[in-house]
Amino acid sequence: MAAIAVLQLDFVNVLLPAHFLILWSRLGPYDRSRFEHFLYDSGEHTEQWAHEASIVASSDWPLLAHRRREFQQWKNSPLNQLPDRDAYLGNILGLIEEQGGTTSNDLPAVAGPRRKPGDWHRSIPRWAIEYHFGTGNLAVRRRLKNFQRVYDLAERIIDKCHRSACIEKADAERELLRKASSSLGIATSHDLADYYRMSNRDALPRIEELVEEGALARVAVEGWSQIGYLASGAVLPRRIPGASLLSPFDPVVWFRPRALRLFDFDYRIEIYVPEAKRRWGYYVLPFRHGDAIAARVDLKADRKTSELLVQNAYLERAADSGDTVDALVRELRSLAAWLKLDRVTIRKANAFAKTLARSL
Repeated sequence: MAAIAVLQLDFVNVLLPAHFLILWSRLGPYDRSRFEHFLYDSGEHTEQWAHEASIVASSDWPLLAHRRREFQQWKNSPLNQLPDRDAYLGNILGLIEEQGGTTSNDLPAVAGPRRKPGDWHRSIPRWAIEYHFGTGNLAVRRRLKNFQRVYDLAERIIDKCHRSACIEKADAERELLRKASSSLGIATSHDLADYYRMSNRDALPRIEELVEEGALARVAVEGWSQIGYLASGAVLPRRIPGASLLSPFDPVVWFRPRALRLFDFDYRIEIYVPEAKRRWGYYVLPFRHGDAIAARVDLKADRKTSELLVQNAYLERAADSGDTVDALVRELRSLAAWLKLDRVTIRKANAFAKTLARSL
């Protein structure tokens, strides 16, 4: 966790929730229940809006305080149409203070305004409880098996030393960019800003301060049109061994311009693309082999048939088919075993998928 600093949460479960895969890509098979216990019961980590909804170190709580102070409810939130909005929000906090760990389903139902087409389908209590999470009144105690958040007062979850720390916005942004640079190694200003979802305009003055401090060095990178910033602690390995399937929300590829710049890898998640318009598939994962993205595979865990389904597979232009197939087969078998699936099945049959199927 310390190496990436931010673990983006995503609970699309066509394969497994994406944040579990981020750790598997680095650690290989691990005990998910122990990991969840580590995240939610150790007191060392908490959920916050960071890159998106993310797990961060509890010690980062004060670094994100300016985000919580500036948090604004979505302009079309039905909370804004409640005549007694502030009183209702206060009552929600009172209920949670009294009963402890609470989900939105545990709160009394409230009749809200009639939904319009395109509105998010959330109950009024859920809007309220997520508002209090955004402003920092509440924190996440744990996740249920259906991934629903259990909230409690932040003062019961976040250590007092983190809650009482006061850090000015500029100082906090500089520290967030320092953490981003440590995780990325080398990056453009846009790469650094995106890591904690800052605007490039806000990030640039803080980046210059880090340059003056010596934490970053400006460098020219072959093939990059933008200035690169090298973290002072970055080390260039002689080689990057191994292979791994990457989550769509892995920091290696989550900022698509960086993935294109580093790997010549044009990546898009097509979950929300109509099926007829998809180029690659519904849930396509990049496959890293060494220091390159060698392939992409559209995966699904079919738990009824106990199969890891490879809906399709594609070899990247510069990759060697033989080396890539051997490494990808090993990774697919390892993933299937970790997910307790009996076999790997190749469904569609372009040339690369056929080669993969023969090797399996």
